[in-house]
Amino acid sequence: MRFASLGSGSEGNGLIVEAGGTAILIDCGFGVRDMRVRLARLGIDAASIAAILVTHEHGDHIRGVAPLAARHRIPVWSTFGTLAAAGERFAGTVRGFGFDSDDAFAIGALEVKPFSVPHDAREPVQFVIGDGARRLGVVTDLGVSTPHVEASLSGCDALVLECNHDAGMLADGPYPYPLKQRIGGRLGHLDNEAAAALLAALDCSRLTHVVAAHLSKQNNTPEKARAALARSLGCTPDWIGVADQAAGFAWREI
Repeated sequence: MRFASLGSGSEGNGLIVEAGGTAILIDCGFGVRDMRVRLARLGIDAASIAAILVTHEHGDHIRGVAPLAARHRIPVWSTFGTLAAAGERFAGTVRGFGFDSDDAFAIGALEVKPFSVPHDAREPVQFVIGDGARRLGVVTDLGVSTPHVEASLSGCDALVLECNHDAGMLADGPYPYPLKQRIGGRLGHLDNEAAAALLAALDCSRLTHVVAAHLSKQNNTPEKARAALARSLGCTPDWIGVADQAAGFAWREI
């Protein structure tokens, strides 16, 4: 099983997972033309994607879902709440499938286990993707960790983990106070130390990859995110990967 990021941050998100001849895309926050360039960089033809999984309805996660799905006849999977919130934005998709936030299902060779997260969306989820032997946990866009989140991610072989902001940089930065409150609130985004605390609560005995994701350009740095997660794991900061907004990250094998 392998995974790669097409880009991660407030300007757009997309993560691709592949195993046993099945490729699935988690979110598509980029336009179709941009998405094709990003997929080509990873050697992926959009027509080969078996499904698009949607975490929630915010634009940086669904901007390109409907046009990409319609153009390449890709099925789209999202919670019933996200379907209701997205409304007509998904009207052009060829096939759409709804699921409850804790319903597991299979797409080709991959097993998909959604889990609910606290975020300011209708029915937001994140995912654990497995191939029967290995498991990838993906968790971005949540304001706080919960026992359910930790139970879902514990024992994974790889993690893509939100490190959205440094709390001090957010507090001292230029954002208006209401936006700071939203980002740092229980339905906002994880800061570096909260992400590190989440990581410390997990069974990490199988981990071979940890990648910090959804970093804020204004309120965080890769160095701060890496340092926080490295302290939690007791590893060197250079072992921690970072998903870049422009470049994402290249294929990683589990």
